[in-house]
Amino acid sequence: MKKGCLIWIILAGFLLLIALGIVLWGTRIYNNMVTMSEAVTSQWGNIETQYQRRADLIPNFVETVKGAAAFEQSTLTQVIEARARATSVNIDPANMTAENMQQFQQAQEGLSSALSRLMVVVEQYPELRATQNFRDLQIELEGTENRISVERRRFNEVTLAYNSFVKQFPQRILAAMFGFHEKPYFEADAGTEKAPQVKF
Repeated sequence: MKKGCLIWIILAGFLLLIALGIVLWGTRIYNNMVTMSEAVTSQWGNIETQYQRRADLIPNFVETVKGAAAFEQSTLTQVIEARARATSVNIDPANMTAENMQQFQQAQEGLSSALSRLMVVVEQYPELRATQNFRDLQIELEGTENRISVERRRFNEVTLAYNSFVKQFPQRILAAMFGFHEKPYFEADAGTEKAPQVKF
C-alpha cells in the first residue's frame, strides 16, 4: 500500500471520529433540551391542575354563600364571571409566549381579585362564617392558593433552568435549529412590589 493512500485513510478515519463526536455531542444537547422542555410542560400541567382545583371549588363556595345569606348578587356575579374568564384562557406549553402568559395571568388575577372582594363582603355575615360548610370551603380555597403559589415558583425554577440552557453557547445554535425557544415566567401580581402600609 502506498504511503499517500495510508495517510488518506488515517485522515479519513480521524475526520470520521470528529464527525461522530460532533453528532454524539449534538445528540446529547438535543436530548437535554427535550428533557428540560418536557419538565417545563409537566410543571405547567401542575399549575393548571391547581388552578382547575380552585375553579372547581368556586361553584360550591358561591352556592354556600348564596344559600346562607341574602347576599349581594353583584359580588357573586363578579366571581362567576371571573371564573368563566379564567377557565377560558388556556395555554399550549409548546407555544407559550409572554403575551399568552400575561393573558392567562390577568384572567387568574381577575378571579383572585373577585374572590378577595367576596371574602371582604362575607365578613359582614358572621352567621355565614360560622357554618361548617363555609369554613371547610374557605380552608380548601386557602390551601389551593398556597399550592398555586408553590407550583408557580417551581414552574419559574424549571423555566429558568431551561432558558439558561438554551440561551448558552453552543446550545443556542442547536436550539435555534430545532425550534427550542425561550419560555416566559410567571411574574408577580401587579402592585406586589410595594409593601402595604399599615396604619393604626
